[in-house]
Order: sequence, then structure tokens, then C-alpha cells
Amino acid sequence: MSAADCLAVSSGSNATAIGSWIDAFDVSDAHDALRDDPVIGPLIEEYGIIELEASDDLFERFVISIVNQVISTEAARTVRGRLFEAFEITPGAILAADAEELREVGLSPQKVSTMKNVAAWFEEKGITSERFANRDDEVIRAELTEISGVGDWTAAMVLMFGFGREDVFPVGDLAVRRAIEDLVGDLSRAEMRERATAWAPYRSVASLYLWQYYVGENSSVEDIVA
Repeated sequence: MSAADCLAVSSGSNATAIGSWIDAFDVSDAHDALRDDPVIGPLIEEYGIIELEASDDLFERFVISIVNQVISTEAARTVRGRLFEAFEITPGAILAADAEELREVGLSPQKVSTMKNVAAWFEEKGITSERFANRDDEVIRAELTEISGVGDWTAAMVLMFGFGREDVFPVGDLAVRRAIEDLVGDLSRAEMRERATAWAPYRSVASLYLWQYYVGENSSVEDIVA
């Protein structure tokens, strides 16, 4: 599983911060709540305030998460750059794109299929972020994973970085698990989910700090990109 989707999102060659660094005195409810946690509190002190922001382009966000599935950070960055340079990232353009040309930028046949399935879902249902505004996370997750090729990890990334949902815990993400193993101990995924209940209702924000810790502790990783 890719350790992607954390602190920056790349659209072609331009990068836009997902984790927004803000003045230390402008503290959100999430950070107030997490400061007392023995795992996340020290990370807030070390890294400052990181906030989660919803994407202003839900389809683009979805495409980025598909690209990042099960490949390294560097490979994801390369493929994403080629994809954004070669194609307009809209549902209509991806549906119209030749599958072989999409594969030429580095996408696997499965990712091409998934991307086109997501594009068709957007087109056929007129998908916008506003459609989901009053739905809870699990209802959205269930609808996302009904799309062929979209699994729990991708759905979690879209919930966090597409919709800006604050209480998603992406236990399927390798970097999150490695950070917890370093900071807490060798836990099973079920035990990690149980430990993360202490971070509710801000598990997405806690995860940003776990990702930042992972970057800081791995000299071979410059950043984790969405």
C-alpha cells in the first residue's frame, strides 16, 4: 500500500499544500483536543499546527488517490506529473481518453479502468462535493467503494483530502502504521483502530501528524505526496 496522501498535492508540476501551516496562536478545536494525547500532543509541539483542508476539485482529488494506490511516493509523483501534463483532469476528458494513451503515462490497466469508472460515476450522477454535505463518513465510504476498483484506502484518502472529513483513520496506510509502531508499539491493525479512538473526532488530523513523523524519521522520504 502506498504511503501517499499526506502533506502536499501535486497537480502537474505545481504543488498545493494539503496540510496548511498556520500561526501557532490560531489553534483549532482539533489541536486543542489532541494536545493532551501522549502520542499526538508532542508531535503538535514539534511540528506546529497542521490543518486538513477539503479539495476544491473532488474529481482531481480522486484521480490523485487512484494514481497513488500501491506504488512508491517517487513513482506516484512521476506518473502524476505525466498524467496531468498529458490530459485534462475532468470526468469528460478521462472518459474520452484512449486507454492505451493513459497506460503510456505509467498507469496500470487496473488504474485506467478504475479512473474511467470514477469518471463515469461523476458524469452519470452529476457528482459534486455538495451532494455529500449532510451524509456521514460511513455512508460516503460505502458509496465510494461501490465503484469498481475503489477500495477502503482510496475511499479514506478521498474522505480526508477530497471532503476534508476530520475523523477518518486510514489504518490501511503503511506510513500511518509504521509511525504508530514507532510511537506506540507493535500493534495489530485492530489494536491500532482501538488506540485511534482516543483521537476521535479528529482522527484525520492525528493522521497528518503520524505522516509528518514518518517523513521526519525517514531520511529517504522527502515528503509524502497526495
